[in-house]
Amino acid sequence: MSKRPFWLAGSATTGDRELTVTNPYTGRTVATVAVPTPEQIEQAVAAAHGVLDEAAALPAHVRAEALAHVARRLKERSEEIAQTITAESGKPIQWARIEAGRAVSVFTWAAEEVRRDSGRMQRLDTDPGGVGRVALIRRVPKGAVLAISPFNFPLNLVAHKVAPAIAVGAPIVVKPAPATPLSALVLGEILAETDLPAGMFSVLPMPNELAQPLITDERLPVISFTGGQFGWELRRLAPNKHVTLELGGNAAAVVLADADLDWAARRIALFGNNQAGQVCIGVQRVVVEDAVYDEFAAKLVQYVEELVTGDPADEATQVGPLINEAAAIRVEQWVNEAVEGGATLLTGGTRDGVNVAPTVLADVPDDAKVVCEEVFGPVLVLRRVSDVDAAFAEVNNSDYGLQAGVFTRDLHTAFRAHRELKVGGVIIGDVPSYRADQMPYGGIKKSGVGKEGVRSAMDDLTDERVLVLTGVL
Repeated sequence: MSKRPFWLAGSATTGDRELTVTNPYTGRTVATVAVPTPEQIEQAVAAAHGVLDEAAALPAHVRAEALAHVARRLKERSEEIAQTITAESGKPIQWARIEAGRAVSVFTWAAEEVRRDSGRMQRLDTDPGGVGRVALIRRVPKGAVLAISPFNFPLNLVAHKVAPAIAVGAPIVVKPAPATPLSALVLGEILAETDLPAGMFSVLPMPNELAQPLITDERLPVISFTGGQFGWELRRLAPNKHVTLELGGNAAAVVLADADLDWAARRIALFGNNQAGQVCIGVQRVVVEDAVYDEFAAKLVQYVEELVTGDPADEATQVGPLINEAAAIRVEQWVNEAVEGGATLLTGGTRDGVNVAPTVLADVPDDAKVVCEEVFGPVLVLRRVSDVDAAFAEVNNSDYGLQAGVFTRDLHTAFRAHRELKVGGVIIGDVPSYRADQMPYGGIKKSGVGKEGVRSAMDDLTDERVLVLTGVL
């Protein structure tokens, strides 16, 4: 099996070490990937820093066409890429295809944003001293970007970092998750087909312990990180950098008495488990109004037990493996701890290697890990509440605040949820797992800081620069 190269300043390169990429479900080796040497990491950073001015000055049509080319090629290669996502991450193929399609949308949106990003004019003659003056406000890149991406969306979460960076003219160095570098390397291959300057991008697979020089290097003044709570340590290591963190959470879905219970149960069952629960906004806490709790709980257990689990390469599979056995063991331990603490196991709770059966727990103690922390596994925790007030208080009783879903048909309750829930996004009539790639996305509290979403990320990677014209009549 040949060693796959990484992308150093736009060129395919190999190093003297390698990573082995393993299919989580089969345990078989999918590929070996070259790892850059410290000298090659330095070359990538120097190239990104050296191309700053050229990248920022790229005409809009050059950036837009490069992004559009990536979108076209991702679409042309979508089935190959989906198979790659499944092989390296264990994501069921039906969800991998959706991820591949979403990445196409991300680059398409970025290309469109480039073409309409004209800055804004501001009149200054609102005060006597501003007569004859006008301001033009445009955005300029903060600098080269270090992008650190997780394993659970190995293509689309890389796309959410790369596309906005190219759109604003910021060089980017990507460090994909060491377990799932292959999709990012395909993206690097496609980027190499464009007319972007050579130093505009690098894709550097490496073990996490080799990344500290990238984190602390002052020539990469912007860091975009998606992953676990290590993000806060990253901010400590780079206190003077602009850092955006998307750190997940224990998302809640609220089911109120006026909801369509069948719809709510089907959606929560699926999106609490669809990628073995390894989704930042996957449902974890299910907060149900007492008047419908028993009816809803029965429906939820039924639909969870109907989910198709097994081989992620099978077209019918909805729930595949966790990323590795250590993750599966941790989830199993958390479930067992909850049961030992008094929780009722309604279904699931078993583990077979890397596979954890979709699990529903009730009567869980408030201090159990499956309530307080991010399980990142196929576990749903039912919480019975008396009314809307108690439901919203339960959602807010968390150290996290990424997104929440509220199943209600009442418009006033919907707007109240938007006003009162301490999260980055509120989804009415559906699960918190819904995300449109163009909308602002990000959380508060331990869920992180800053926003993703193409336009929001473009703003995050840039600063406003003001030009005042004098003597304009």
